[in-house]
Amino acid sequence: MLRACMSGFGAVAFAALHADAFASLAVTASAKRARRVIFLYMDGGPSQIDTFDPKPELAKWDGKPFPVTREPTQFNQDGMTLASPWKFAQHGQAGHWISDLFPQVATCADDLCVVRSMTSNFSEHTNANYFLHTGAGFAGRPSMGSWMSYGLGSESQDLPAFVVLNGGLTPPGGIECFGNGFLPATHQASLVRPEGQGISNLLPPRDSPADSEARVRSLVGGLDAAFAARHPDEDRIESAIANAELAFRMQAAVPELMELAGEPAAIRELYGLDHPFEPTRIFARECLLARRMAERGVRFIELTCPTTPGNDRWDQHGGLKKGHEENARAVDQPIAALLKDLKQRGMLDETLVIWAGEFGRTPFAQGNDGRDHNPFGFTIWLAGGGVKGGSVHGATDELGYKAVDGVADIHDLHATMLHLMGVDHTRLTHLFGGRQMRLTDVHGKVQKKWLV
Repeated sequence: MLRACMSGFGAVAFAALHADAFASLAVTASAKRARRVIFLYMDGGPSQIDTFDPKPELAKWDGKPFPVTREPTQFNQDGMTLASPWKFAQHGQAGHWISDLFPQVATCADDLCVVRSMTSNFSEHTNANYFLHTGAGFAGRPSMGSWMSYGLGSESQDLPAFVVLNGGLTPPGGIECFGNGFLPATHQASLVRPEGQGISNLLPPRDSPADSEARVRSLVGGLDAAFAARHPDEDRIESAIANAELAFRMQAAVPELMELAGEPAAIRELYGLDHPFEPTRIFARECLLARRMAERGVRFIELTCPTTPGNDRWDQHGGLKKGHEENARAVDQPIAALLKDLKQRGMLDETLVIWAGEFGRTPFAQGNDGRDHNPFGFTIWLAGGGVKGGSVHGATDELGYKAVDGVADIHDLHATMLHLMGVDHTRLTHLFGGRQMRLTDVHGKVQKKWLV
């Protein structure tokens, strides 16, 4: 009986008593910490020199041979130096330089902590996506959202700790980017569509007998209990039980979450729910649902980009101007609305918002009007959750090619994210393969200059 209570149903009951129980040793003594993360994933790699890292020097070399030795990238069909086709202007009291691609995000400049010196270890989408999401450049490691769920649990009893709002573009690397890896299966992401029911087959068929669901749950519960009694150390059955119970509670919670009709007209207009550009409408729903999930206690919320017809994500190997303009049009207004909405509700200080792709783009052309992959120096930004709004950190060289000051990598981003959530990244571990594994592996430094 003691063994069964220790690692069987007793463990599930114990976990329900306190969501932070399993991470108590990793949680720092900091009294102030963020409570959740909203990750705005810009699939494909936005160009840093066309968005948040202006390089006037490029104009002098535009159309001329690139004056710096080039590193191997993805395709190496190198063209001439390519200046940005967009103008930059300073915004906010901080004077952030932001391009014409993001006029709405620019109105939130004083909330942004812009990091211009991010680097990645990979120049190919799949490996770079695994690295961004899991801290390793291969499949099978737990996603950062899974680590967050494992370490801190969910503040909601009726919604998962880790949710991915899928706007239509699944990252190269697939759903392994959102997987639980070697962590218990309860910590994998729940994928939710921003439109309709959100989750397929969430509710029973309308014509099913009134007591059919209860009888099925009773039968499955009995079978699970019998199996768990024989195999008390089997994680899969415990996870299946926990997931089934959560799914039952979600049948009531998710329809209410997805119902946006009750949102005021001013909020609908702010986010762009009725915008004439369909991708904007899709991402607007994602951002508004992210705010509603944050209010309901979801710990980690990732948003993927919608498809913009005729373009390949933010991955403009050709057609840079059209592709980046339409991708920015899809996300600019909803992102600004999310930041403003969180702020007016007093939630931004406890919500860490991260905007990032898996790498950046080259300052020289691929062909005539595209840019290749560039993991050597690119831009991300953070807002809320304890970061220093209105600040810029790090720098790339005068052509925007490589990070030369304040160089940071993905492990540092993960370490800082966990720190802001009140977790020591070196102590949030899980025994696997004979050693204690962690999101940052044996790397990662908290970037204290980014913080308040």
